[in-house]
Amino acid sequence: MNFNSIEFLIFYPIVLLLNYIVPLKYRWIALLAFSYYFYMSWNPSLIFLIMFTTVVSWVCSLIIEKTDKKPVKKLCITVTLLICLGVLFFFKYYNFLANSFSALLTLFGTPSTDFTLNLILPVGISFYTFQTLSYAIDVYRGDVKTERHFGYYALFVVFFPQLVAGPIERPDNLIPQLKAEHKWNNEDALAGFKRMVVGFFKKVVVADLLANYVNVIYNDVENATGLGVVIASVMFAVQIYCDFSGYTDIAIGCARIMGYRLMQNFDRPYCAKSIKEFWNRWHLSLSTWVRDYLFFPLGGSRCSTLKRYRNVMIVFLVSGLWHGADWTYVIWGALHGVYQVIGYITINARKKMFEKFGWNWDSKWHGMLQTAVTFVLADFAWIFFRANNTAELGTLLNRLFTSWSTPMSEVFDTMGLTLTGAVISVLSVAIMVILDRLVRHNEQPQADGTLRSTLALSNGKSLVYVWAIIIAWMVLLAGDGSSSFIYFQF
Repeated sequence: MNFNSIEFLIFYPIVLLLNYIVPLKYRWIALLAFSYYFYMSWNPSLIFLIMFTTVVSWVCSLIIEKTDKKPVKKLCITVTLLICLGVLFFFKYYNFLANSFSALLTLFGTPSTDFTLNLILPVGISFYTFQTLSYAIDVYRGDVKTERHFGYYALFVVFFPQLVAGPIERPDNLIPQLKAEHKWNNEDALAGFKRMVVGFFKKVVVADLLANYVNVIYNDVENATGLGVVIASVMFAVQIYCDFSGYTDIAIGCARIMGYRLMQNFDRPYCAKSIKEFWNRWHLSLSTWVRDYLFFPLGGSRCSTLKRYRNVMIVFLVSGLWHGADWTYVIWGALHGVYQVIGYITINARKKMFEKFGWNWDSKWHGMLQTAVTFVLADFAWIFFRANNTAELGTLLNRLFTSWSTPMSEVFDTMGLTLTGAVISVLSVAIMVILDRLVRHNEQPQADGTLRSTLALSNGKSLVYVWAIIIAWMVLLAGDGSSSFIYFQF
């Protein structure tokens, strides 16, 4: 079930109503049942897989907290890691490894054999696996107490707004909210509704519109040109941001109307002045997860320079592999790691050069230049991410650096990008930027500890949301049905 579907328009009001009318004592039952139904709408049989990993991680965590014997604790966390990661690797990476092994045999002149299996990739498996792992590891470390009520823990794993594409929630944030009483709150409802509107507009209007032009180039690489690759890649940078952050906005908005606050996942990433800052703004739930559960345990930055660079590369190789079972994702992750390592190596030299010429490192023009360079680097990396496979990636890179003789008008004709289409695309992106600014991704803490909502807008500005949702649903209903979010495959 997609957020941008008629089915969800029927599903969500029912869940919202039950969330407030069912007594607290039984509310978890209703939410758990509907969350399972939400997941089963893709493939009913795969629900047993998520139930299995949920039971394993919960039972092992109970034993970890109950026992004082370190060997038993280590055994339980090892079992949890092996089973949860084993399920993830089998369903997501087995065929990738099998194909890679076959290609290696062929490279050495050995007749290759097809070792692949007919596997179905469970939607959102990377997200809920990391969520269960964070819980088990936190219990093992003693950072959180075991949730002894299995129903609440199961609900934490499958809470429907963030189940299939995040944010990757932490137990200390979500579980207490699931157990708390929630009463209808007009401010939460308005804030959540506006957040959902922005998400729908990003996905249905901007992302799906740009996807039409991006796919022309990336799905027919033999006829691509250098200019076409550049235009399509810039469009894809906007598309994937609107697609993924749009899902996050809808998820956060859904939960907010129900009284739950999910963590933020984006903070204007294309305003970043470095690749490191980019990752402090993009997919925050994943960035903080790999930081806390991989980068820091490896030694983080509190080690020798070479080990620090090693840790950075390991983290980004894992991040790349997490996104998909293909060498294009691995290279994409490695490229971001190389970006960061080069940034660390050259930072002092760059600052000394500015001092030598008397330039102001903190000047506005330098900040704009840094943002532009960061976007170019991130956008170049998106080519690796979007390419369908390594063979097509090679063709795309070849076209990017060699095929520049085709006139712009012909490139636009090939992409099906008319003047009207270009104007609509630009206007849609401009409206998206305005909406993103109106709905700030961060809420500021006040002196009394409460959160001040930055979503309060004048009636005039609120009209923007009304028109945005009207346009979004008109586009959806006029099309041939809903399209999946890109990150559902991860």
